[in-house]
Formats: sequence, C-alpha cells, structure tokens
Amino acid sequence: MVYHLFIAIYAFLARIYALFNKKASLLVKGQAEAYGLLRSKVVPGKQYIWFHAASLGEFEQGRPLMERIRAAYPNYGILLTFFSPSGYEVRKNYEGADIVCYLPFDRLKNVRKFLDLTHPCMAFFIKYEFWKNYLDELHRRQVPVYSVSSIFRANQVFFKSYAKNYAKVLDNFTHLFVQNEESKRLLSSIGIEKVTVVGDTRFDRVLQIREAAKELPLVEVFKAGQLTFVAGSSWQPDEDLFIEYFNAHPEVKLIIAPHVIAEEHLTEIIGKLKRPYVRYTQASMENVREANCLIIDCFGLLSSIYRYGEIAYIGGGFGVGIHNTVEAAVYGIPVIFGPKYQKFMEAIQLLKSQGAFSIQNYEELKTLLDHLLSDKDFLAQSGQKAGEYVLSRSGATKQIFECIFSA
Repeated sequence: MVYHLFIAIYAFLARIYALFNKKASLLVKGQAEAYGLLRSKVVPGKQYIWFHAASLGEFEQGRPLMERIRAAYPNYGILLTFFSPSGYEVRKNYEGADIVCYLPFDRLKNVRKFLDLTHPCMAFFIKYEFWKNYLDELHRRQVPVYSVSSIFRANQVFFKSYAKNYAKVLDNFTHLFVQNEESKRLLSSIGIEKVTVVGDTRFDRVLQIREAAKELPLVEVFKAGQLTFVAGSSWQPDEDLFIEYFNAHPEVKLIIAPHVIAEEHLTEIIGKLKRPYVRYTQASMENVREANCLIIDCFGLLSSIYRYGEIAYIGGGFGVGIHNTVEAAVYGIPVIFGPKYQKFMEAIQLLKSQGAFSIQNYEELKTLLDHLLSDKDFLAQSGQKAGEYVLSRSGATKQIFECIFSA
C-alpha cells in the first residue's frame, strides 16, 4: 500500500511540475502518448523482447546485448522503453528497436494496459530499474525477466530491516546479472540466489564506440599534433580548475565538452579563457588553426573526441558524482576527476589500476598535470593502464547471452 501510494503521489506531482518544467512536461506528455504509439506500432502475433532503460546511460549499457539478440534472432521484435526524457528524446529514432516509447508510471492499471498491448515474451531491466508492479505482473504472467549490469550496495532499501516485503520484488527476476561479488553477497543475504557476476556491459559498449569512432577533420586540424587535454561533461567547479591551468600553459591545447551547453554556461566558460578559442559550431578549417581552445557546443561528439586527447578530465566530481570515465579510458589515456567518485565502481578500479587520478583542488591538479606533461613515460604508462583496465573488463554481453540462450 505504501508503494502504491508513493507512485500515485509521484505521478500527481509530475503532472503539476510539468506545468512549469519542460523535462517533466515531456515525460507526462510522452507517457500519455505511449498507448497510442503502441497500438499503431505493435504487430499482432509478433513476439517482442522488451528492454527498459531509465535514461541514456542505461540504454548504452543495454545496447550491446540488445544488438546481439537482434542479430541472432531477427524474427523477434525489439521493444525499447525509457523513463527519462533525456533518454527517450535522444534515442526515440533508434533503428535497433522496432518500437521506442516512454514507460507509463508503475500503477497497476497502467501496467496491465501496457502488457496487454505488447505481450513481451522476455524482458530486460537495465541496472537500477526495479518497478514493483511491472515486475509482479510479469512474474504473474510467467514472462522471463532479467536484470542486466545491476549493482547493489548495503545502504539500498532492499537490505534494510523495515523493507523486507519490498525486497521480495527481486524474487520476480528470472536471473540477475550483476557487476561484482559484493552485489552477489548482498543479494544472498536476503535469500536471492539466482545471481551471476558478469561485470558491466558498458565496457563492451565503449569498445564498440571506439571501433566506430568518427573522424573529425576540424578537431584534427585544431590539434595539429600538439598535446591536447580533453575535458568531458564538465561543470563550473571543474572548469574553474582546468581552465586556470590551461591559461598558464601555452604548450597544451584544450577541448571542452561541457555537460550543459546552454548559452549562459558557454558565456561563463568563454569569460574565463585567456587564450584564443573557437566554438565547434562556428569553426572552420581556417579559424580553428588559430585557436588554442575548442568548445564543443553540440551533442553527440564527445565519445569520438576523446581519441584526440593525451589526457582526459571527466566532470561531475565536485557535484553529485562523476560522469562516464571508461568512455575516455578506452582510448588508452589517463583519466582525471574530482573527489566524488565513490559510487562508481569503474572509477575506483581505474584508480587502483593507476590509470586514473582523483584531485580535490587546483594545487593537486597542477601537480598531477605538471608530472604528466614533464614525464612522457609516466603519461604513456598511465594511459596504457587505463586502456588495459577497460579491455580486461569486457565480455559481460557474451556471458549474459550465452547464459540465457544456450541454456
């Protein structure tokens, strides 16, 4: 009853918030349109394999498995759902799925309506998605459902004494494919034994991305063979640090791909720069040669841009947490980030492998960059360790696929 009440309140507040917030408005509108979209897209009699991702990051984790299943079983349809607009709005035209839509709120009437329309023969929930009513109803309908790349921590609600009833939702999974042994141990402590440690499918995805990385002639001309520092998904506290270093070191070029590309934020960045810059959308083969800083003011390029760097900085470590570190590390370059990385297993492991470094202030960043720039062996070895770390963690997709479809 508490869960049902929570979902009802959440849905109500989302509708109120949608009156004032664009993202919430997209969510509410998208959910309302989901049933009509499904009625028009679902092919009667076709069997659909359902993948659900909260947002874009989870989609990228599930994508290697989705595409492997698609290649092996082309007669099945792929249904892809998102909860967040930041996932749906970017991937609503993803060609690897037959149907892409929002997932309606986890209320019983919504759940039954959604499943009656789609009749999935199998379902995959990526990482943190544990919607109780969907999982209960899938279990009741005897639909196999799997958790992919999930990771569990002792402070999660499942492991609290007051939440024993809610923890039973995990019994609905046919199998959970988790990232580490700690997750398996925690699940075992509450009686969940259908668990296999396979690692994170995201490593397989970044290797795919590396192989398909775009050649960017403007970036190539900008770099001009000079040592380049790439700052990805940066926020203001990050920028305050690495821009100060960049301003004082003419031997280094800088590429900034900020997390927010609103004009106000771009103006703030430009105001801090003391060396020539150019925005990517305004760059030409002529003016990019004169710039020392390239500002990426559009989406979709960062994963390819890391290939042009010798050092990467990942933003978010002075806020709620760092962004994707392995997206840069896959290119065999050292990775730097702020102090808030503890919730990210790959960041912790990268630090242990000596392929990454965490800094807390400008002095620490300066000392580290001075070392990397002055000691070529240190730079090369750090990058090699980062690349080897990513490669050593690949293979989760193959393990999951073989476990499910070779049984």
